[in-house]
Amino acid sequence: MDNPPKRDCTFTVSVFHHTVVLLLLTSCCTGQLQVIGPPRPLVAFIGYDIILPCHLQPAVDAATTTVEWSRPDLKPRFVHVWRSGQELLDDQHPSYKGRTSLFIENLKHGNISLKLSRVTMSDKGTYRCFIPMLNIDSTVELVFGSVSSPEIDISTVSSGVLLECKCKGWYLKPEVVWLDGEGNLLSAGPTETVRGPDDLYTVSSRVTVEKRQRFTCRVQQKDIHQTRESHIYVPADLFMVQGSSAVRITICSAVCFIAVVAVFFVVWKWGRNKIKTTNSSSELQLLMDGERHKEQRMTESEKMKYLEQTKAKLEEELQKNEGEMQHVHQEITALMDQKKVLNNQREKLILLQQEDKTQIEEYKKKMKIPPKTNKDKKMKKREKTLQDLERREREHEELLKNTETLLETTESMILGMTARKANLERDKEQINKNLKETERQREKSERKLQSEQSEREKEKPSSKDLSEVVLDKHLENLL
Repeated sequence: MDNPPKRDCTFTVSVFHHTVVLLLLTSCCTGQLQVIGPPRPLVAFIGYDIILPCHLQPAVDAATTTVEWSRPDLKPRFVHVWRSGQELLDDQHPSYKGRTSLFIENLKHGNISLKLSRVTMSDKGTYRCFIPMLNIDSTVELVFGSVSSPEIDISTVSSGVLLECKCKGWYLKPEVVWLDGEGNLLSAGPTETVRGPDDLYTVSSRVTVEKRQRFTCRVQQKDIHQTRESHIYVPADLFMVQGSSAVRITICSAVCFIAVVAVFFVVWKWGRNKIKTTNSSSELQLLMDGERHKEQRMTESEKMKYLEQTKAKLEEELQKNEGEMQHVHQEITALMDQKKVLNNQREKLILLQQEDKTQIEEYKKKMKIPPKTNKDKKMKKREKTLQDLERREREHEELLKNTETLLETTESMILGMTARKANLERDKEQINKNLKETERQREKSERKLQSEQSEREKEKPSSKDLSEVVLDKHLENLL
């Protein structure tokens, strides 16, 4: 009897395989299998990559099932579809073309996370991670975070000192709270919220204080667990001394204090992360060198398994690298904002110094002209005013020196962080290169294994005769 067509045999095996997978999924995990996403919204930054986490619990092989990533608000809604061991992107929404991928080697471990590259503002929304075979899903909300810090303005009023806090660039509506030096909440006026044409929120809040202290303006978005805050110290002399010069001095002191806090916070954070970046390239090279050394002593099947493990490690390194890139982007943005604030502060202080010199010269001239009445009292008042002006001149000079020092530190840190970003980009390029090489070696080993299998099959006695005998005997019995 003739052999059945090979196409029918392949179809039967495929149907059988999918049936087994379905039975395993439903029988082992019925009532228990879940699709698990993140517990809170993910914060993304424009231009960078992000991973939308999603996995099966308990972990089962999802490589041969259908995985759908979609956004219900889009038409077509599909972001990425995996079916029968391959990507189906014909119905993918055009805005995601070439920007989505799954971690294919991790599908067998139940990891169905989606990598979204080069994030844009239009990517904001709710994503659905769905397994149609079992009708189970989870959602991931993607939002955008703000990297700007609040700005605090200060002015004197009849009842004390008025502090006004303003913060821009929030993608989700935040709240504003004021804290005193001991961390207690202050009673402030209602928060003003404005949503601009770019859909970004700007919030501002005012509070009147009546004693010297350190105050904090905290802007927070609880849904995405993001907080930005600035601090200001209000000295006692502001409540006693009147006049625009005294107010301006306090403003300068406050701004410089905020600058110190912001810059040294970033220095501390940079120091913590610097070692990780320095070691990543060497660790990656050791990983690849170790793999090449081990591969020489392995059989093809062992090499195949090891290459799969290596690819999983490299993909993990790539995820870490992209996370570091996001942090570096935030820090560079914060430092650039800080540099802008410090440059503005420097210009203001230079103008104030010029005003100080002019006023001191005028008062010195005035001191030479004796008053016509109440000479002693008026002369003492003039002397005190002149002393105040000279003291303010010294304070402005000191503040200018501090501002210039902070500017130098900030510029140095920007250079350092930019170099760190370049290192991370080189690491990413090397990881991707190693991933491609690993995949190439894996495919080569797979072809070699298939070739060896074919050779073994040829060497075995043909099972055709036996099957034909059994089939003929069965037909004879029927006849």
